[in-house]
Amino acid sequence: MKKKHNFFERFANKMTAFAGSSVAFSAAFLIVLLWAATGPLFGYSSTWQLVINTGTTIITFLMVFLIQKSQNKDSKAIQLKLNELIAASEKASNRMVDIEDLSEEELDNLYKFYRKLSKLAAKENDIHQSHSIDAAHMLHELKKVKSQNQRRPVNVPVTKSKGPSGNNKNAKADNNQ
Repeated sequence: MKKKHNFFERFANKMTAFAGSSVAFSAAFLIVLLWAATGPLFGYSSTWQLVINTGTTIITFLMVFLIQKSQNKDSKAIQLKLNELIAASEKASNRMVDIEDLSEEELDNLYKFYRKLSKLAAKENDIHQSHSIDAAHMLHELKKVKSQNQRRPVNVPVTKSKGPSGNNKNAKADNNQ
């Protein structure tokens, strides 16, 4: 994929890389040392203090936007990579692809679902067992039905439906037969 960046994009990428480097930290540390060393020269005046306050405020203000841009870009790239993994996985739920666009309330509901899923998985006694959103509830219900069927006494007949007279078709014979 060919990368095409405008001037701001290139500038932001270079400044972000520079701001996180050892050279930038060393330069900032050196500037603070020089400023502190000149304190006696200027008599620790208000102007002397204003220089460092103004400089750090301007740099901080600009860096907030630069850092936010970088985080937005990184977050989008990570989301796209995760979306690709979800889309490529046969058993993963495709509902998860765009969850970053959900509201806070919808994300909270999804979180509650995964808490439930975690509790279901804990009952499995198998740490390698996994469920997708789509399969988790169904598998739990199937296990519940299976468990209920195993607890049913063997000698009790199962009734399926009632006939026209109100009698059970599959029930044991009554006194008239």
